[in-house]
Amino acid sequence: MPLSRLRRSAGMALRSKVAGDNPNARAAKVWGAVGERWFTETDPIWRVHSDASMFVGGIRSLLLQSLHPLAMAGVEDHSNYRADPWVRVNNTSFFIAQTTFGTIDNAEKLIAAVRAMHERVVGIAPDGREYSANDPHLLRWVHIAEMETFLTCYQTYSPRPLSPAEADTYVEQTALVARLLGVTDPPLTATGLHEALEAYRPELESTESSRRVAHFLLREPPVTGLETVGYRALASAAVRTLQPWAREMLGIRTSPLPDHLARAVLGRPAVSVVRWLLTEPHVAADRIIGHAGPQR
Repeated sequence: MPLSRLRRSAGMALRSKVAGDNPNARAAKVWGAVGERWFTETDPIWRVHSDASMFVGGIRSLLLQSLHPLAMAGVEDHSNYRADPWVRVNNTSFFIAQTTFGTIDNAEKLIAAVRAMHERVVGIAPDGREYSANDPHLLRWVHIAEMETFLTCYQTYSPRPLSPAEADTYVEQTALVARLLGVTDPPLTATGLHEALEAYRPELESTESSRRVAHFLLREPPVTGLETVGYRALASAAVRTLQPWAREMLGIRTSPLPDHLARAVLGRPAVSVVRWLLTEPHVAADRIIGHAGPQR
């Protein structure tokens, strides 16, 4: 198979993994809608959320989020991520795409739908504590874990990292959607984001559920065949950006190769391949849900 055809085929397969069985329909909902948008191509949030590093960020954010026992209890009780993990990926990527690149009207409707869905996500965690997906404190944890992850992965694997001022703008821009979802007092600077993550550490725990997530994502990934090679490279790139304390809590062991070398030798090439696949003209012609817009 000529390289161009192989690139196109692999790019479309990758796109379908993220956007679902009918990516064109989802893309039309984001890019085909006419109306005012919150952000433009010049905004840091657009640059971060359109970059191939989001593929690494998706894995890392799930690992990090799983360390909060109440957040993990909601996932365990109200989702079937092990049986059909790509549904969660599809829904999350569409939410990010719609609220970053879509019209304000469509973004607000989707946020309202998510808040309504969260009302049903309630229960009692294994330690006896009650949880609710609409709990502002729990929503804040999920927001912080995701945005700290996306920013870290972009700064690590993008060829054009944000400046300190742009990083602050990114955090501030993500706070807009966070507030509409019910997050109170979201961080507004990169420093504030990292400090907020540290402040949650006393609440984080190594649990059977969190270790199960790590095992699923890193040892029994939801891919087969040649896809496994690419996935494992992205998963390694994700792990190598996790804080050592998070890795220890998740029971993740890495090779003796220092993190900075692993990121340079394995992580950056893996993300570069994803970026190359998604910028194939026929693949890029239809915006990539969750990783849309001009790839950099």
